[in-house]
Amino acid sequence: MDFDRLGVGPGQRVLDLGCGGGRHAFELYRRGTDVTAFDQDVEELENVAAMFAAMKDEGEVPEGAKAQTVSGDALALPFADGEFDVVIASEILEHIPEDEKAMRELVRVVKPGGRVVVTVPRAWPERICWALSDEYHQVEGGHVRIYSAQELIGKLTDAGLRYAFRDYAHALHSPYWWIKCAVGTDNDDHPLAKAYHAFLVWDMMKAPWISRTAEKLLNPVAGKSIAIYLGKPGAASARA
Repeated sequence: MDFDRLGVGPGQRVLDLGCGGGRHAFELYRRGTDVTAFDQDVEELENVAAMFAAMKDEGEVPEGAKAQTVSGDALALPFADGEFDVVIASEILEHIPEDEKAMRELVRVVKPGGRVVVTVPRAWPERICWALSDEYHQVEGGHVRIYSAQELIGKLTDAGLRYAFRDYAHALHSPYWWIKCAVGTDNDDHPLAKAYHAFLVWDMMKAPWISRTAEKLLNPVAGKSIAIYLGKPGAASARA
């Protein structure tokens, strides 16, 4: 997601719902927010908390920034109504059978005038993965649905949000997952999968202009993920 377009910064309370390894939560912490990393995986949250502590010790976060981890169920969030300025739900709703209930919960905990961004796998690249491999999605905690953009926006607006815009990301990741699904999702040693993974690591670490430009051009066509940006109707926050 685009943190600049989302408008997050110091003094804002942000919920990273289904934070996983904490990638988004760490960036939110660097930007000086009061971030809550939420997930049901307690072991994963311990790693996230350790990284929060290391970031603070290394002086990577602004003065006044706060970070905490909370475990629980996305269908019954342990937070008050309107507790957060921003809620992020990245690559989580496709895993939840009762997705509309989860949507109502995330809407409940964001303030009137607050912002929400939801990302899920884009429909057509995801359909290729499902067609190539059952094990890609038929696993415990795996993907239970494929969203079209219209379906996802419709469900989120029905839950009480107002659609703003959409964006696409990770076009260079789509071929990697097609390769993985074709050769076996657990077959990390396959030469083609191994080579493409090495390319992705190089791209993330070095961020060369040629691959960054290529992905920017390809994202609208082949982006692996779609990001939906929305707002909750009501009095806008000062930053918004």
